Amino acid sequence: MPTLPRLSDLPKTWLIDVDGVVFPHNGYLDSASETPLPGVLDFFRELPDGDHVVLLSARAESYREQTEDQLERWGVRFNALLLGLPVGERILINDEKPRGLRTAWAVSVARDAGIPGDFVGEHNAHGPEYRP
Repeated sequence: MPTLPRLSDLPKTWLIDVDGVVFPHNGYLDSASETPLPGVLDFFRELPDGDHVVLLSARAESYREQTEDQLERWGVRFNALLLGLPVGERILINDEKPRGLRTAWAVSVARDAGIPGDFVGEHNAHGPEYRP
């Protein structure tokens, strides 16, 4: 199961891959596979209102309307959808807060495994990484 430390109560930006995390990998090529993976709907329902969601995919830009319709149909909340990305690694680089708050984390999940239950709730609290 993916792990994160206890996170601060500050608003967060979530960068989430669509294919293999939200929906089955390459599921958009087969309309029968457009169902969200396990835990996905609960994850998005639990996200605090102030958090920002950026969805990522290697899907071609020509799939934008289909992808947005699919996300909206299932109630998957997002602020931005980036399509046409390379299929390789996704790397996030961010600075730490002056008082030491680490502001970049990465979690890899097994393809098509979905998002573990209570992933948001168990990590949204003050913990050792938060230093006001």
